[in-house]
Amino acid sequence: MLAFAPLHAAVSVAASVVSWLADTLTPLTGGAATAAAIVLFTLGVRLLISPLTLAQVRGERRRAALAPQVSDLQRRHADDPAKLQSELFALYRQAGANPVAGCLPALLQAPFFLVMYRLFATGDGNSGLLDQRLAGVPLGWHLGDGLTGPVMAVFGVLLVALLALAWFSSRRARRAAQATGTVAGTPTEGPGAAVLGRLLPLLPFSTVLVALVVPLAAVVYLVTTTAWTALEQVTLRRPQPAGIDER
Repeated sequence: MLAFAPLHAAVSVAASVVSWLADTLTPLTGGAATAAAIVLFTLGVRLLISPLTLAQVRGERRRAALAPQVSDLQRRHADDPAKLQSELFALYRQAGANPVAGCLPALLQAPFFLVMYRLFATGDGNSGLLDQRLAGVPLGWHLGDGLTGPVMAVFGVLLVALLALAWFSSRRARRAAQATGTVAGTPTEGPGAAVLGRLLPLLPFSTVLVALVVPLAAVVYLVTTTAWTALEQVTLRRPQPAGIDER
């Protein structure tokens, strides 16, 4: 367990922050204080890592700007993979748009999401967190626990919100791919691109599937972080006027 000590320590710190927020919000939100604390804590973490998201979006835009040249190289060197890779490397290096570096911001965000999942899905670091309630439903309950009116109502509202957010994100992903000819900054032509183009718009709906099997606290987290992601899509991934080279 020594290898997981840093993760456990991070989860414990996060649990302490959520508990402090819940205590602070109790006079305002009453019994929903812990759920409100989850929302505020999630928003705070997403704001903290927003520079990583911004770096990722900039990388996507740089690669999208090179999409026509990449497609041309793929056509010219379709029968010579070694030459194609060499030309692509030179193109990306000249433009300062390393495709591998574009993945780093997403990888750096992963530890934050792992900590939050451990906290809200398992209660790690705060055994009492999942005992708190939202509209009378314990935050540790799953959708299948006690199929009563309050449980169905609370989970129903959150699942509908997740479905709406997933539909919105999927719709924007499809429109962006059609408008720019790229998926996440990658050309939609070439081997595997068609499959990628079909799969990526479906990924937002995976949050709905996850929400069916995790506790209520984690569902509140999923709705909050998914809503933030949708807001980022509107603000950061909006179409850029021609001629703007964002650095």
